[in-house]
Amino acid sequence: MASTNALQGEFVKTPGWLDWYAGPSTPRFKLPPGSVDAHCHVFGPGAEFPFAPERKYTPCDASRHQLFALRDHLGFDKNVIVQATCHGADNRALLDALRHSNNKARGIATVRRSVTDAELQEMHAAGVRGTRFNFVKRLVDFTPKEELMEIAQRIAPLGWQVVIYFEAVDLPELWDFFTALPTTVVVDHMGRPDVTKPVDGPQFQLFVKMMKEHPNIWSKVSCPERLSVAGPPALHGERNAYRDVVPFARHLVETFPDRVIWGTDWPHPNLKDHMPDDGLLVDYIPHIATTPALQQKLLVDNPTRLYWA
Repeated sequence: MASTNALQGEFVKTPGWLDWYAGPSTPRFKLPPGSVDAHCHVFGPGAEFPFAPERKYTPCDASRHQLFALRDHLGFDKNVIVQATCHGADNRALLDALRHSNNKARGIATVRRSVTDAELQEMHAAGVRGTRFNFVKRLVDFTPKEELMEIAQRIAPLGWQVVIYFEAVDLPELWDFFTALPTTVVVDHMGRPDVTKPVDGPQFQLFVKMMKEHPNIWSKVSCPERLSVAGPPALHGERNAYRDVVPFARHLVETFPDRVIWGTDWPHPNLKDHMPDDGLLVDYIPHIATTPALQQKLLVDNPTRLYWA
C-alpha cells in the first residue's frame, strides 16, 4: 500500500497534513472471526471524487482499494465507513466504497435538510445506516440544532443511527440535544475526554452518566492516538500504545459491554504530530477489552448487531 502525496488534480494537501502510514505492522493480537473496523474513512481520490468547496482541510488521497487492503492485512472482516468532513454532504466516494465492498461495509453519511426521501432510500440500499452530526467547531461550521433534529426524525423510520462528534468540554451545553434524539446515538471517540484528568473526575463521569441514563447511547472506544498525551509507543520502546487512554476506554468497555464498538480511524484525518501504525492500534485492543468475551462483544457482536441486523 502506498499513499498519494501533494497534488490531486486541483487539490493541494493542507500544509502539515501527514500521509497515512504505508507500512503497518502485522498485529500480534489475533482478531476474532467476523471483527469489524467500525470507524474509518475514504478520501477521494480527489481526481475522481472532488473534495467539497467549503472544506476546512484538504487530505491526502485514501481510496477504497487501500482501505480494503488494510482491512485484510489487519485481519478485519468488515468496515464501517464514516463520511469525512472534507467531502461535505457529497457522499459519492462513500457510496462507491459501499457498493464495491461485497456487503462487507456499511456507511455513515452526511445529509442536509434538503435531502429527498428517494435519496435516503438510495443511500440505505447502498448500505448507509446512519448520519453524522459534527460539533467540533474547528472542523465544520455550526448547523442549527432544529435542522439536525429534523434530519434525525426523518432517518429514524429507516432504523438509522445518529453519530455525534464533540469535545468533552462542550457536553454540558449539548446534553439536552443529545438525549432528545429519537434514534440510537453513537458517540465518536468517547466524547474526546481530557486524559490528563481522572477517570472518576467530573468531566468523564458526566459522559458515563449520560450513557447510564440513556440506553440508546453507545460509544466508540477509538482514537487513542488523538487523545493521548503520553505519545506513541515508539517513544517508550514498547507495543503498549497510548497507555494513558487505556483506563478511559477500559472503563466504558467494562461498564457498557453491549454498547461499545472500536475502529482504526484510518487514514487518521488531520493528525500533525505523528501518524499511527495501524498494527499497533490493533494491539491496543486487548488492553481495553481484557477478556475474549469482551473482545467478542466489542469487535463482532456489537457492530454486527448495530450495522448488519
